[in-house]
Amino acid sequence: MKFTLSWLKTHLETEATIDEVVEAMTLAGLEVEEVENPAEKLKAFSVAKVLTAEKHPDADKLKVCTVDTRDGVKTIVCGAPNARADMTVAYAPMGAYIPGADFSLDKKPRKIRGVESSGMMCSGSELDLGDDADGIMDLDSSLTMGMPLADALDLNDPVIDFEVTPNRPDWLGVDSIARDLAAVGLGKVITKPIDSIKGSFPCPVVIKTDVPDACPAFVG
Repeated sequence: MKFTLSWLKTHLETEATIDEVVEAMTLAGLEVEEVENPAEKLKAFSVAKVLTAEKHPDADKLKVCTVDTRDGVKTIVCGAPNARADMTVAYAPMGAYIPGADFSLDKKPRKIRGVESSGMMCSGSELDLGDDADGIMDLDSSLTMGMPLADALDLNDPVIDFEVTPNRPDWLGVDSIARDLAAVGLGKVITKPIDSIKGSFPCPVVIKTDVPDACPAFVG
């Protein structure tokens, strides 16, 4: 079964880190198989702003862009048809590994058709964030320049994968996992109110107990 750290924290009041959660799960008998954080493969990438986008002097399908990045203003040669001025983009610095394309950028600026280019502006497919390869990512213009891309896309949320043993079907619910973690001292269970449901017709089944002292209540 898999669940995210943010999902767990809707059921468990805790400030525990992902490592502390995994340690407590092991203590409670939950065997963690893997922890994957989508933010890890995106840690090199950040939000940038395109200042200008001009046609390449020696290539019809390329544009020479000046881009405001966390590393300063960079010149980036781009072949994406949607590249334009005032665009908010995903910036890859020199030397960054591009996961969706499985290659690393040069560590030093390189010339593309005679124009020196530093870094890259990425599409969703190049970052393993979707199948869109027709153009670079067009991000929300309200995002702050330089912020980590994973934070901008709300992807900084570790996913915990653990084994559910046959004798613990209750572990198929995040609420039950939260209760076990609270029991080993990781935090406090968040008890959510149960909404009452008004019946729309009388119950056709008659329920009675012959020994009310032994069974004072019946709930269905």
